[in-house]
Amino acid sequence: MQHQSRWIVAVLVIAALLVTACQPVTTAPSGAAAPAAAAEPITLTFSSVSVPEDAHTKGMEVFAEEVARLTNGEVKVEVYHSGQLFTQEGEQAAIRQGNVDMVYGGPNWVAEFVPYMSMFAAPYMFTSYEHMSNTFNGEIGQQIFDDIAQQTGVRPLGAYYLGTRQVNLRDIGREVHTPKDMQGVKLRMPNSPTWLFMGEALGASPTPLAFTEVYLALQTGTIDGQDNPLPTDRNAKFYEVTKYIVLTDHYINPLFPMINEPRWQSLSPEHQEAILQAVEVARKFVDESNLQQEAELLQFFEEEGLTIIVPDKQAFIDYAQEKVLGNTEMTATWNMDLFEQIQATAQ
Repeated sequence: MQHQSRWIVAVLVIAALLVTACQPVTTAPSGAAAPAAAAEPITLTFSSVSVPEDAHTKGMEVFAEEVARLTNGEVKVEVYHSGQLFTQEGEQAAIRQGNVDMVYGGPNWVAEFVPYMSMFAAPYMFTSYEHMSNTFNGEIGQQIFDDIAQQTGVRPLGAYYLGTRQVNLRDIGREVHTPKDMQGVKLRMPNSPTWLFMGEALGASPTPLAFTEVYLALQTGTIDGQDNPLPTDRNAKFYEVTKYIVLTDHYINPLFPMINEPRWQSLSPEHQEAILQAVEVARKFVDESNLQQEAELLQFFEEEGLTIIVPDKQAFIDYAQEKVLGNTEMTATWNMDLFEQIQATAQ
């Protein structure tokens, strides 16, 4: 009988041990809820047609890294450059439709929907880099950006310095020193009304063409030239298929990193603030990079065999102003009070 009792006790002990072993291991106190799974990061897609060596392409990576750092990985920015997703024209439509979260843009693209912005796309609007940057990255710029967001559904987050645009030509049989010398020149321009008008204001015959097609068009003679800042000319290797750079200084080019407005409003205030801080970090990188490159590139182009021409800049200014003032349909939409306010801040 004693032996049988011991056997029963042993069986009970073994059963108790088996039950205990099958229980889930937890360090939470009794009645505590299980810890929630980590939230998936918010992903923003950022598209550009710019080439890898462009400062604003590298600026996309700077921006993405800074956003990840400031949000502890809660927001992730996926970068697509070199027209991997859209053409330059296509990405402007895509961001309005919400098919991409972020793209680069500027006054020339926005003016189609916010007509007074065409005044910021006119040649010789700004007198210096500082004039442009202080305008868009200050209180005036914030008011403009809010207005653009309300009217287009796309919000600029700041203004980078793409560079000062110069005319870059194939061998057209003559040097260009005045707008008269530009007569008949097929000058590639992005396909928007204000960009095409820019070509007219330089005295040329503007020819719309996607950026990704410019190199081949220059190489084959489909176009006679294009206009871009010097860093872009170098990075896109346009110097390989052209002969002249004409220092017209006709447009101090702002570049807006823009986000789809509904997407922006879906973000928390903390994430919005982190993104704005990251934009500023990237802006400083892009601006400083382009300013430094512009100071060094003329020697590079000369060494590559290009002829650098210092034209009659005042002749270009006078011609452009005459064209602008003569386009009453465009200037009728300008906000002249804002225009005069900005001109009063010129340095």
